Amino acid sequence: MPTYKYRQIFEKLQSEISSGRYKPGKRLPSEAELVRRFGASRMTVFRAMHELQSLGLVTRRVGSGTYASSNSHKGSHVFGLLIPELGQTEIFEAICKGMMEAQEAMHHSLLWGNTVSQEQEKEQAAEQLCEQYISQKVSGVFFAPVEFSANRFQSNHKIVAAFDRAGIPMVLLDRDLEPYPQRSKYDLVGIDNRRTGFLATECLIKTGAKRIAFFARPNSAPTVDARIAGYREALLSQGGRSIRDVVTIGDASDMKFIRSVLKKDHPDAFVCANDLTAGNLMHTLISLGQRIPEDISIVGIDDVKYARLLPVPLTTLHQPCRDIGRMAIAVMLDRIANPDLPPRDVLLRCELIMRKSCSAPAVNRNGHKRL
Repeated sequence: MPTYKYRQIFEKLQSEISSGRYKPGKRLPSEAELVRRFGASRMTVFRAMHELQSLGLVTRRVGSGTYASSNSHKGSHVFGLLIPELGQTEIFEAICKGMMEAQEAMHHSLLWGNTVSQEQEKEQAAEQLCEQYISQKVSGVFFAPVEFSANRFQSNHKIVAAFDRAGIPMVLLDRDLEPYPQRSKYDLVGIDNRRTGFLATECLIKTGAKRIAFFARPNSAPTVDARIAGYREALLSQGGRSIRDVVTIGDASDMKFIRSVLKKDHPDAFVCANDLTAGNLMHTLISLGQRIPEDISIVGIDDVKYARLLPVPLTTLHQPCRDIGRMAIAVMLDRIANPDLPPRDVLLRCELIMRKSCSAPAVNRNGHKRL
């Protein structure tokens, strides 16, 4: 199997470099020699060598060959985590765990920054951490831009401009700096939010929902706008079936507001921007006497730990957070090794997790489920 062979070559050479068989500055075997040694294709050998280079374990000299790096035993890079919502939003803890679990991270260090008090403004805390990382001359920064504040765009641009001046590369986590569908010049690792919004809405359509609303908090990240775009695309995909577009922005815990939404729009289903919003909305609807899913179905996005523990277990889209973390490390190392690459979106797919907050698929006149 090619993947197994690539890992075998990578791990063997990595071990030989770490053990001192290939001391700093010593030339490694050529690709042709490695092809014969491991019985692998040239492309498989190239992939293993490229990853060693991304980790800083080897350097490749055109016309000369590949050599063990002088810093191959030093741990190499120190990266900063600039995540204002770390400890407040569950997905980022899992993303960070994914980073630490990544094979590529074993030779590098992650700085988590100082703990921020609840009273501090997120923008101020993020800008202070930015200055701290610049003074420490980190090799790169993983940045989750600030959301849920009126000044988030100005603050985020101030932060990235400071890193740009310092020559520190960045990889964005989960979200971009710019309003959707605009795009910044930085690498981004997250989920395919537009497709996720589509799948969440499609799930409700298949259960027979006819008045589907999208619910989100004010000042949300651009990811939510992408999910709304997917929601609208799913509604339009119905062709002859006309489902009205209802995007609701507000506080899901505000009983008076939710009562007005029910009276005005008469929704029979909600797609929520995330599981936190879905959980708050579920509690409010139950307090208003609504039955879930008999009266109103709910679908969230994230699949956080408490999603299955809500009063009605939540149907949601599972966000592969640890995979995002692992991919983020790989993208950062590739960016350092190849600084002239164009900016990239690395978007992972979410899996639909069916639970009880969503009605069973609708049944047609012949008694068959409509999927």
